[in-house]
Amino acid sequence: MKQYKVAILGATGAVGREMMKVLAERDFPISELHLLASQRSVGQAVHWKGHDIPVEVACDEAFQGMDIVLGAAENDIAKQFAPAIVKAGAVFVDNSSAFRMDPDVPLIVPEINPQDVKKHKGIISNPNCTTIVSLVAINALNHDSPIESIVASSYQAVSGAGAGGPIELMDEVELLREGKSVQPKVFQYQIAYNVIPQIGGEAFEGYTSEEMKMQNEGRKIMHLPELKVSCTCVRVPVVRSHSVSIVVRTKEKISVERARELIAAAPGCKLVDDLANKRYPMPLETSDQDLVFVGRIRDDLTSDNGLNIWCCGDQVRKGAATNAVQIAQLLIEE
Repeated sequence: MKQYKVAILGATGAVGREMMKVLAERDFPISELHLLASQRSVGQAVHWKGHDIPVEVACDEAFQGMDIVLGAAENDIAKQFAPAIVKAGAVFVDNSSAFRMDPDVPLIVPEINPQDVKKHKGIISNPNCTTIVSLVAINALNHDSPIESIVASSYQAVSGAGAGGPIELMDEVELLREGKSVQPKVFQYQIAYNVIPQIGGEAFEGYTSEEMKMQNEGRKIMHLPELKVSCTCVRVPVVRSHSVSIVVRTKEKISVERARELIAAAPGCKLVDDLANKRYPMPLETSDQDLVFVGRIRDDLTSDNGLNIWCCGDQVRKGAATNAVQIAQLLIEE
């Protein structure tokens, strides 16, 4: 089997480290793995598959000879290095939002639109984590009848804000237990024992940037240019794994029984839907694995063609690292 030279841009962050873990789990055919980060991380070594790999400084020259670059850095870093990556002849699978809505950049969820990978011109984008979890959960319905609209409310874990999110949550819990005051830094308010109904800045008529991603990215991924989405994104005091409540309205009626059948057979999904026995998707059960758990499927009482669905998925893995590695796997299958 052919071996590939792979680099991870932003390798020392939470998503970068998870990418390393997923590459090893999936036995990705790698001849060389290069870990790229800022100057302050140079000198570190990360243990991977039995040996230590030194962290190198991210610079234009670092991409020479690479076949695939997995991006786990912020938008500004992705934009800075994308031209050098493409010039070097590598394919940039980028987890930031920098290129998601660029018409020349495919936006890929391998369970939904793997064929779009063929359209790349050197850059492929990884969608937003909440978008990935939600669309994997409902995509099978779209094969029976086109999805016309979605009303969604997300319950997003603190780790979605980066490595500092869980630390701030735990620190606040401890301080409050001791009767001390808290001073939030990662989040705009105390997150312990609280929920914050804003993720991202205002983007469109009172909707935040995070909320608009579900519609804008969903249209592109599912090839549904008329898809309408109304979304509310909420940060909750959960360490890992995002949850989403979704009302899906399809062109034709899909029964609850048929929806369960479709979702149970859908790639990337696990049906967990037994209310009588208190079985439904929860963050604790969906963390540190790659499937999107789907349950609480029932008719929507406000729409003849609507279904209510609850789903959970690990936003660090399927919502970021694993999805990127799956895209890389599509590339080498080409």
